[in-house]
Amino acid sequence: MKRQIHSREVKAAALQRLAERGVTVEDIAEVVYLMQAPYNVGLKIQACIESVHAVLEKREIQHAILVGTELDIMAEKNMLSEPLQSIIAADEGLFGCDETLALGSVLGYGSIAVTTFGHLDKQKIGIIKRLDTKRGGGIHTFLDDLVASIAASASGRMAHRLRDEQEREEERRSEFQANDEQAG
Repeated sequence: MKRQIHSREVKAAALQRLAERGVTVEDIAEVVYLMQAPYNVGLKIQACIESVHAVLEKREIQHAILVGTELDIMAEKNMLSEPLQSIIAADEGLFGCDETLALGSVLGYGSIAVTTFGHLDKQKIGIIKRLDTKRGGGIHTFLDDLVASIAASASGRMAHRLRDEQEREEERRSEFQANDEQAG
């Protein structure tokens, strides 16, 4: 019988793989901050870091990181068969499998995460720009999109939480006002 892999082991492997490929949680959080700061007055980077950590708890994200980075590494070692080797090595624009893998990970965080992913995929902000195979060294055909998906998911998560907090505050004010009117 094959052994069942514990989720802690999968998460540790995904985080280790990101680190090996030169990506930190803080790098991703900086992208999240840039996406959310215009809509969240007083946003702190620590909140972005926490949101990235929450996204990285999801197995689907962890699995995508492991699969995508493995393909990037194999391409760097020239271990893929042709024409896949050349397609991934060149980060060919019409390939699309890299975006598809990353997009699948974003879907759990709503349409705001999906549109943010599209924006990050095109604009290549922060660490995503450094990882873009067409612009930098190494092969990161999958990794740049995976980092964009993590940042987009963390941004979407924060946007939904901000709205929830605003609604709770509005409800508290309404209740306070109603109580004040009854007392007075």
